[in-house]
Amino acid sequence: MEQSLQKTDSPPYGIIAVLMVGAFISFLNNTLLNVALPSIMKDLNVDTSTVQWLTTGFMLVNGIMIPSTAFLIQKYTVRRLFLVAMGLFTAGTVIAGIAHAFPLLLSARMVQAAGSAIMMPLLMNVMLVSFPIEKRGTAMGVFGLILMFAPAIGPTLSGWIIEHYDWRMLFHFITPIAAVILLIGFIKLKDKKEKVDITLDFFSLLLSSIGFGGLLYGFSSAGSKGWYSPQVYLTIIIGVISLIWFILRQLKQESPMLNFRIFKYNMFALSSAISAIVNIAMFSGFLLLPIYVQTIRGISPLDAGLMLLPGALVNAFMSPVTGRLFDKFGGRILAITGLFITTVTTYYFSRLSFETTYMSLVILHAIRMFGMSMVFMPVSTNGLNQLPQRFYPHGTAMNNTMQQVSAAIGTGLLITLMSNRSASYGKELSQVNVQNMTEQPTAAGLAEMKQQIAMQSMLEGINFTFFISAIIIGVALILACFIKRAVPAEDNENTTQTTKKAVNELA
Repeated sequence: MEQSLQKTDSPPYGIIAVLMVGAFISFLNNTLLNVALPSIMKDLNVDTSTVQWLTTGFMLVNGIMIPSTAFLIQKYTVRRLFLVAMGLFTAGTVIAGIAHAFPLLLSARMVQAAGSAIMMPLLMNVMLVSFPIEKRGTAMGVFGLILMFAPAIGPTLSGWIIEHYDWRMLFHFITPIAAVILLIGFIKLKDKKEKVDITLDFFSLLLSSIGFGGLLYGFSSAGSKGWYSPQVYLTIIIGVISLIWFILRQLKQESPMLNFRIFKYNMFALSSAISAIVNIAMFSGFLLLPIYVQTIRGISPLDAGLMLLPGALVNAFMSPVTGRLFDKFGGRILAITGLFITTVTTYYFSRLSFETTYMSLVILHAIRMFGMSMVFMPVSTNGLNQLPQRFYPHGTAMNNTMQQVSAAIGTGLLITLMSNRSASYGKELSQVNVQNMTEQPTAAGLAEMKQQIAMQSMLEGINFTFFISAIIIGVALILACFIKRAVPAEDNENTTQTTKKAVNELA
């Protein structure tokens, strides 16, 4: 693929445009369904724990598929991978749109996820190969705009569609767009690729699926089932053991499915650590703010979504700007500035009260997302820039895998922190109220007191979790001080092969 894309003097803008539109609708699809879950529960007669599998199952398939994309990108052409990915996504969308039973809808979502999992690493790899390092920040910034803008408008668009149409319209709306992009890709994508003599190690694929799948399922289930549930800790233990086995097996192979040797490149390892830490803490805003505004403040779901929209749009439209700044100044100053802003605003979110105004929340969240816009794409691009070109597929696959795992860890960790702190603070408040009672309250007074304690303890849990998130982001801020502008490392393997070839020619 690298050879085929670099034969032209200029980047293959046609290929990139087709890939970007395909990636846009697959990213959009990820957030469209969240608002529709209550309607699906009612229509298909399923409970909350069951319908949640539409999100959990999608995430699991992504987590299982993404590690194998490094092999797929090396083995097959951009054209073939795109057509397979877009074909799977389109087929899943069509099936989901006509699904009248939950198992069929869940199966369709998993087919969608299989296509979506290939799309993002494929596009990132094409971007890395197509642009020189001095222009790569700008290119990745445009990619970031696509990545951020689609999820930003997803909930609002979904809310409007659900309000006026059946939930199946979410899939009917995407189907013709996906079909057109698939057709354009079939006609326009013409790249060729030299035959690559690598084979997939199916035992590695099995270990990877069990390892990453177990971690994702275990951590994402911890928030609802609790850490002491066998379903949680057993899947995490099995996942960890399988993952260790998988890593050791990859380190022994000459052509591993996912190459963990890329962590020997210090800037890539540092960028992965920073991105994972920030990703864990980032979910505090996405998880806790909707709970605060809807449950504690009584704000409608639509207004809650609109509250988050300005921040998401700021994050999206800052991405190209951040890309240009990265090309000019490097990743260190951007990461430090962005993480400082994110740490401060996250700390201020730990001081929420029953009187915090709606506009204050909108502005504070927008500033927080402004800070985050300077972190993810510059940090990850700087890390990928250090890798030799032959490691790009492994770098993009590793980044996307780490993103999935850290998101699951963040979700489980933050919900657990909030629940535990709320429970302990609720007990403290109850004991204080009992001690201060001078007379036996009425049934109505007792119910009102319990509701007030519940609200106060939930607010305390949310504030405590935001405070811990601020500390976590502070750790990433310290790590960002060690970022240096990365340059491509010497590819020792290619150098050795070139030397051998030169010696043979002289002989």
